Parts: sequence; structure tokens; C-alpha cells
Amino acid sequence: MINEPDGHRTQATVLVVDDDAAVRDSLKFLLELEGFLVRVFQDGRALLKEPDIHGDEYLVIDQIMPGLTGLETIDAVRRRGGHHPVVLVISEPSVAVLNGAKARGVTVLEKPFLERVLVDAIRKTMDGPS
Repeated sequence: MINEPDGHRTQATVLVVDDDAAVRDSLKFLLELEGFLVRVFQDGRALLKEPDIHGDEYLVIDQIMPGLTGLETIDAVRRRGGHHPVVLVISEPSVAVLNGAKARGVTVLEKPFLERVLVDAIRKTMDGPS
């Protein structure tokens, strides 16, 4: 939940982008249990085709996907004017990816991670940069 300036609380939306259907489904289930609204996309291109992306959603995106990588997708979203808080999920950390994520102000989680760690990372992005 997000506290709005007028005192109302709204559900935060998380956009999950991962080419693995089982991962998408499990993250959707987990995040909905935590009170988030969740929309899932099979890859970066599917996300970029979606016209109903506002910039106030939180993005959880896998780095390694067919077509566009997670970082390439983030760049494309930002070129369209979206400045979503991002959690980038990586399985094979490389210096280039870690440096790219840092340069973009992106939170990185390495697989495998505990479910609570992901939820905490998303909530931390709600509070802004530390």
C-alpha cells in the first residue's frame, strides 16, 4: 500500500517481466499475497507493447531473456519517459551488468533469493534511493 498525500491508501502495482512462466506465476502469487497488484509480461518486448504503463509502477525484471535483456528493456522504458523503480534479477552476475545496473540506479537481486528479500527490495524502492 502507498500513502497518498490526501491520506488515502492505494495498492502499488508491480510489473513482473520474466521469460520463465513458472517464475512469473510464482512471483505474481507471492506479490499478490503481499498486497501488490501484479501484471506479468513474458519478455521486454511484451512490456514495451503495453500502452497502459504509467511510470508509477514498480518493475521486477529478469536480466537474461530472449530478445531484449533486462537492462535494454529498462533503457527502452526510460526513453519512453518511464522512470519506474526497478529490481533487476540476475543469475550470472558480471561486472558489466552490475556496473550497468548501478549506473541506472537499479536494485540488483541475485538468484536464487528468498521471497522476503524481493518483497523488501520492492518496498525499499518505494522509499526512494538510500
